[in-house]
Amino acid sequence: MSRLSRISVAFVAAITLVTPAFSQSEPTRDTVIATVNGTEITLGHLLAARDTLPDQFRNMPAEALFQPLIEQLIEQTAIMQEAEGTLSTRDRIAFENEQRAFIANAALTRAAEAALSEENVDEAYRAFVTEFDGREPTPEFNASHIIVETEAEALELRALLDEGADFAELAREHSFDGAAASGGSLGWFGLGAMIPEFEEAMQSLEIGEYLGPLETRFGWHLVLLNDTRMSQAPALEEVREALEENLQREAAQAELTRAKEAATIERAYESLDPSILMRSELLDD
Repeated sequence: MSRLSRISVAFVAAITLVTPAFSQSEPTRDTVIATVNGTEITLGHLLAARDTLPDQFRNMPAEALFQPLIEQLIEQTAIMQEAEGTLSTRDRIAFENEQRAFIANAALTRAAEAALSEENVDEAYRAFVTEFDGREPTPEFNASHIIVETEAEALELRALLDEGADFAELAREHSFDGAAASGGSLGWFGLGAMIPEFEEAMQSLEIGEYLGPLETRFGWHLVLLNDTRMSQAPALEEVREALEENLQREAAQAELTRAKEAATIERAYESLDPSILMRSELLDD
């Protein structure tokens, strides 16, 4: 039998009800909104419950969610009180694992979020630029291309270019790849980013020159070199997301390492055969 979703059937059925406005002045997370056999349900519980809803429910108007979500908390509390002490061994151990994972994840999330100060991001960017500038500069190219299916079509377009046609306009009209919408622009790229025959073509051109037809496994190209430069560190906003992800990952790993080093750990699994992992029946009462 499958487990019931945390969103009860009653909650889903009740979300269409019209609910009264919350009238208490200046409520806090400790404001009691209901009691079940003396157990308090607070506004904090309600807010946390909403945060865990799937997007299709969380994005609904507050008036549609308010009372149904409170009623769900009341139902859950009533059932919990009756069922307390009756969990199977399997369910009790599963609950212990969920509690362990929840607390650990919350601690790692706090550490990761604390690392995302603008000062830390700026420091990480300065280190990135220092490392980048320490590398051997390499050529980068800004190019456009037109790609078609046949050499004959490419030759016709080359003739139009030779007569003075606009490269970008021909790309929009005839090229079949995603760059066509931007006039065939491929933006900036460095050595190794393109297939060898395309890269060789780039290095043979002067700025403003074009060549073709050039055959690759993708089709027939006409290639225009717009500009060249030597590699340089990208701007902060271009790498901010990657820097922030790295800061969070490093902060979480540091917190994990610190906690393990501060703990007294005794490992007693060496004598176990790994096949024991398949013995799920050991959880049964």
